[in-house]
Amino acid sequence: MTSGFHDGERAVQRRAGVLAEASRLSGMLATPHLGGGMSRFLADRDLAVLTGRDETGELWTSPLLGWPGFLVAHDSTLTVRTAPSAGEPLHRLPQGQQVAVMALDLAIRRRVRLNGTLTRVEDHELEMSVGQAYGNCPQYIQQRHLHHDGIEGAEAHTVTRRYGGLQPEHIALITQADTFILGTTHPTHGADTSHRGGSPGFVRVEESGELWWPDYPGNNLFNSFGNIVTDPTTALLFLDFATGTALQISGTSTLEWVTPGAAGDDAATGRRVRFTPVHVAATSGLPFRALDLTSSRDNPPLT
Repeated sequence: MTSGFHDGERAVQRRAGVLAEASRLSGMLATPHLGGGMSRFLADRDLAVLTGRDETGELWTSPLLGWPGFLVAHDSTLTVRTAPSAGEPLHRLPQGQQVAVMALDLAIRRRVRLNGTLTRVEDHELEMSVGQAYGNCPQYIQQRHLHHDGIEGAEAHTVTRRYGGLQPEHIALITQADTFILGTTHPTHGADTSHRGGSPGFVRVEESGELWWPDYPGNNLFNSFGNIVTDPTTALLFLDFATGTALQISGTSTLEWVTPGAAGDDAATGRRVRFTPVHVAATSGLPFRALDLTSSRDNPPLT
């Protein structure tokens, strides 16, 4: 495929009627050189997220926290000078697998996605050979100023607990969330990490324990949706910015096409994702807080 899109992405683009629009952006998927402005952006970050598989093959998305300088980019290599701590699902994740990293600056509402192969794993450092790297627009990013408190030695204060399903406190976090991270994967094109945002309540929780959220207009690449229609394996990450808690959920998703403008179709795209949780992990005591909030003007009203 000269465009760089895989079959799942093309199928969703075709049904959404945006093949031409997506093709004009296919250059974003070319092999990157991590120099110049992208290298400087990564070097200034203090928050990133990682999607990969644990030792049993389950897909998870984990937060990565560090002082500016913990993301080091050179040519097509990204060095991450931290790693998921002991107890987290992706602690000592197997190297050689396809992974995805997204670097976030919530204060200026910018994000960069990097997809590639994990080439080295140590207790406090990861290395990734990057095959794709590109930025996304600021849509739906809620503006926050992240504050760290004691990153050094923070691992000693974090506690990760595993659950067989969502607990009431998890459901409360999800229904109040205005942001989450979506991790997906493709059998040959690898993993992807993307940001989702909206007004609190945009992620719905049903009595069955399933979650669903409406799709909002974006760049028309449909990287996440293309992965989901090919491989339903999905990972979600919710961050509680008031308490320093990370809620990680591994499960499966399906893309649903609904009548545009139906109840819950907030942006009238006619698309939503239904997610079934399988494994749940919650980590408390992480050294980040963000108590200020300016909601994105792009958030559609809930319906």
